[in-house]
Amino acid sequence: MTRKKRRIYFVMLGLLGLGVGTALVLTAFQDNIVFFFSPTEVATRQLAPEQRIRIGGLIEAGSVVKNGEDISFAVTDMNATLKVQYRGLLPDLFREGQGVIAEGSMGPGGVFVAREVLAKHDENYMPREVADALKKSGRWNEGEGKAGGMPTTDLKPTSTAPASPNTPNP
Repeated sequence: MTRKKRRIYFVMLGLLGLGVGTALVLTAFQDNIVFFFSPTEVATRQLAPEQRIRIGGLIEAGSVVKNGEDISFAVTDMNATLKVQYRGLLPDLFREGQGVIAEGSMGPGGVFVAREVLAKHDENYMPREVADALKKSGRWNEGEGKAGGMPTTDLKPTSTAPASPNTPNP
């Protein structure tokens, strides 16, 4: 076997290994990818019944009904509303009018069955996906950074790098 053929075999073997590795990584990611949708997007899309998704929006006022560990509520993006069912303990900051993200799948009758519910953590936070959905729906007050009277972040990246010694501090 010549050096040229041996080199070609090694290159081919390396490409084969790279292809197998890529296929394994993509297969692993396929099981863990969860897409985010607003209630308006859920209403307009055909989702598989057991497809894991995340929904986000604001908890609609007057929609929270607790029956022991079973909780039902509605999530809205001000254009559409989606009923959600959840069994378990809710975050302490879960309440009407607050931002929420729920992960789960669509159940029978167009009800979203949540496996996990995440609530905002302070008065200056709103998940980026929820803020983007509210901006898209036209319900975002850009000047104040608020949606429906709720305080939110500016959504602009901030630098955490220390100032250089030559740069004056503001």
